[in-house]
This record gives sequence, structure tokens and C-alpha cells, in this order.
Amino acid sequence: MGGFFGVASKNDCVFDLYFGTDYHSHLGTRRAGMAVIGQEGFQRAIHNIENSPFRTKFESDFHEMSGKMGIGCISDYEPQPLIVRSHHGTYAITTVGKINNHEKLEEEVLKTGGLHFQEMSSGQINATELVAALINQKDNIIDGIRYAQDAIDGSITMMLLTAKGIYCARDKMGRTPLAIGMKDDGFCASFEKFAYLNLGYRDYKELGPGEIDIMTPEGLTMLVAPGKEMRICTFLWVYYGYPSSGYEGVSVEGMRYNCGKLMARRDQLTTADADIVAGVPDSGTAHAVGYANESGIPFSRPFIKYTPTWPRSFMPTIQSKRDLIARMKLIPVHELIENQRLLLIDDSIVRGTQLRETTEFLYRSGAKEVHVRPACPPIMYGCKYLNFSRSSSEMELIARRIINKEEGQDVGRDVLDDYVNPDSSRYAHMLEEIRKQLGFTSLAYNRLDDMLDAVGIDKSKLCTYCWDGKE
Repeated sequence: MGGFFGVASKNDCVFDLYFGTDYHSHLGTRRAGMAVIGQEGFQRAIHNIENSPFRTKFESDFHEMSGKMGIGCISDYEPQPLIVRSHHGTYAITTVGKINNHEKLEEEVLKTGGLHFQEMSSGQINATELVAALINQKDNIIDGIRYAQDAIDGSITMMLLTAKGIYCARDKMGRTPLAIGMKDDGFCASFEKFAYLNLGYRDYKELGPGEIDIMTPEGLTMLVAPGKEMRICTFLWVYYGYPSSGYEGVSVEGMRYNCGKLMARRDQLTTADADIVAGVPDSGTAHAVGYANESGIPFSRPFIKYTPTWPRSFMPTIQSKRDLIARMKLIPVHELIENQRLLLIDDSIVRGTQLRETTEFLYRSGAKEVHVRPACPPIMYGCKYLNFSRSSSEMELIARRIINKEEGQDVGRDVLDDYVNPDSSRYAHMLEEIRKQLGFTSLAYNRLDDMLDAVGIDKSKLCTYCWDGKE
């Protein structure tokens, strides 16, 4: 995934840029960067944050940088922001999104421009560098941004820092957010709205799908009007978004509470079947509170997430090590586990590895039963639009592994659609196989229709691809 923050101020912007970018640390684990423009021109710093938090790595840069406009980012993949010199002049660029047709685009750029790309240590091309190369194919920045967004299969939201101002461009279908904050001495642009509140900004606007604005210390000017269609990622509310954030006027914490409430209304469990409701920290907590308040089953915290030295940004990229650290973060409260029938709510089940180990951990700690209620439906498809999962294949998804075992390799769309249908016998069989494989006492996923009702905006504006394959 990734997140970014930009500031255009009448005064020095580095304080706001430093802390605003840091507030996006929950969205990325590998690289972070800041770029500012001042009297000395562009200054930039990029650091690896796999083994220490953002603020630690950028503390010295914070004291050395100065400028009235700047952009910063947290990235799960490529180093950025990049500073690019082209016929548009010099600019810095940062992006969030996913490019599925990068090989085709790289080939086209190399053929038409006679350029070269710098290869990263992973052997891949920096996606942000590719976006810059596409922008540079056109005569002006606005046409370049639109060309890049049209050419990319996937999605891309970006900010470009120039001497004139910061170009802010939300992806064509609005799959990721881009919000603008305002205070007396300037403006900011942010993936997460909450990131600017403690810095003294107030909400100004959210860019619409495909909208392009330019932000200066004096104001915000729309350059390209938003499109009419939107498909914002629903998983932002379910999992990725920080609890205090919100998108399209809908609070993340409020959506999760409503999600749990609607799950409880449909569920069969009562106080006669479970002693407590617990959420897997942190994203499962609000779902669990909503469920508990609606069902009457008491909410409790039978394990606590140890956060002082284990923020999300402090995570290795190797999946086995990530799973190990995920277990190390959870500290049991044995008095609340022993001899209890637990109803456990997590945001989702992707591979199933961590939740199976959490369940085993609860049994070892004395739990009598562990009933599991994921807050979203079974994930059937790898996301085409955001790098929210490190899965290299859809066969890493536990739902698809079960289907593959039952149906074989060549599964048609009609069969997959039947597994998506929560009223089908195939769906019921899949859930039972997942339950047995992961060791739960019972398993019931949230339904797609209930989850979308919990968001509360027009369902046609929500992306549900990872659950039902619909674009």
C-alpha cells in the first residue's frame, strides 16, 4: 500500500510535512521519503524504515531541510519521492496505486523516448519513475497526468511538487482518497484526513475521481473536474484506514462499529453460546464493540497488542517473519481467556495463517471455544488496484485454496460466483472446510450486502473486486 502528505505554506512547511507523513506509517513498511523546495532548490531524503520508525530515520533531515512547499510518503515498495528533470522543468513526484501493465508501458516509453530506467534491487522498475516517464510524454503536466492515468491498467493517485505549486491528482475511479486541509498560513494534501487535524488544519475538500488540482500557499485551483463514476476501495474502511480517519464523509471507526452491529443481527450466537466478544487488535476492535453492543454478549480484551516498540512500520518483508512478529505482538490476559467461550472478530481472513495461530494460542491459554466472525466476506481475488496484500498468487488466499482442492485448477467464473453466493451449498461447504482447517469452533463471515450497508454510501461507488471479482 502506501500513503502521502503534501504541504504548501506561507511559512516553512517541514514541521507539518514531517509529522503529517509520519501519520501514514500504518500504510507502509519499507521505504519513506520527503522532498521540499526552497531558496536552495529541491532537497530530498529517502530512508529504509523496515527496522525503525519513520520519525527515528528522518529526525536529522527534519532539522536540515527547509522550504515552503513539500511532499512526503510512506511506501511498501519503491523508494520515493523522486526528483525528475524534464522539459516540464524539475519536479518531485510521489504516487500511490498499482500498475498491472508496467512491462508494456516500459517498452512503449523506451521505444518512443529513447530513455532508460534505473533498476531497483528487486530487479523491477520503480513504478513512480514509470509514472514520471509517462507524464513526460506530453507537452504539459496536466496532459501528462491524464495520459498516465489513461494508460495505466490499475490505479494511480499522485502528487507533483513544482516551483509553481503541488499538483494533486486522484486516480480516475477514486479507488484511493485524497483530502485537502486548510489553515491560516496554507494548505495540505493527505491520503488520510486525520493526519492534518492535530497540525491545525481543518477539512477543506476531498478530490473527486480523476480530479486534478494545484495547491499553493494561497489556495487551491481545480484544473480537471472530477468524473462521475467512483469505485473507492471498501477495504479501506474494513482494515487499512486508521480508526480516526474517514473517506467520502464516512468515518472508519463508525463504519466498523456498524459492521459489527449488522453481523450480530444476522448471527445465530447469543449469550447462551458465547461468554465474551473480542476483536483482534487493532482493526477488529471496533467491529467487536458494535457486535457486543447489538448482541448483548459482553465485550472483553483477552489479549493486548504490545505497541511501544512494535508499530506496523516496524515489520520485516518476509512473510514468515511477519507472521512471527504478529504473534509476538499479542500478549494474553489469561484470566479473561481460561474456561471462556470466545467470539473472535478479525477484519478479514486472507491466508489464514495468523488467525489459525491466534486460535491455537487461545486454546493453549485455556479457552473452551473460539467462534470466529471475519468482518468482511471471503477474499476470492487478488486486488488489481492497490498493493494491499503481499500475496504473489491468488492460490495463497485460503478461500481459493479450498476451491482449488474441491474443483481443480481450471475453475470457471460461474463456479466462483457460486462460491461467492452466501446462500449456496458451495459457499457453506467452503466455510466448513476453512473452519476445520483453521481449528475454529464455528465460522461465519460477514455478508457483502451487510458490509456495504455498514458503509452507507451508494453501493455503485464502492469497489468490491477482491470479494466478488466485479470491476
